[in-house]
Amino acid sequence: MNTTQNFTVYGLSSDSISYCEAQGLSLCFAAYAENCTGMSFEVGFNPNSGYVYIALENGISICSMLGRSVEYLVSDWNTGEEHFFDSYHEAETFEPLEAE
Repeated sequence: MNTTQNFTVYGLSSDSISYCEAQGLSLCFAAYAENCTGMSFEVGFNPNSGYVYIALENGISICSMLGRSVEYLVSDWNTGEEHFFDSYHEAETFEPLEAE
């Protein structure tokens, strides 16, 4: 039995995607395939930052700005501070400091 599922890319027009956004998404999907295949996700574009991203269910986002190499983003929900890492492992093991 074949099942087909669709996903939405938030923040991008369905009419066309620019070269940089397409390149960035391809890098994000390659990183997803390498690090966390099978994990639930949302895909989008943040027009304020210029990043395309795959937001994973574990709170890590795989991001690329203008088709550049991927970064892994973890947001500290207590402070709103964003932390960028060069590897998925660094993002996965990050523990924010406790607020005083």
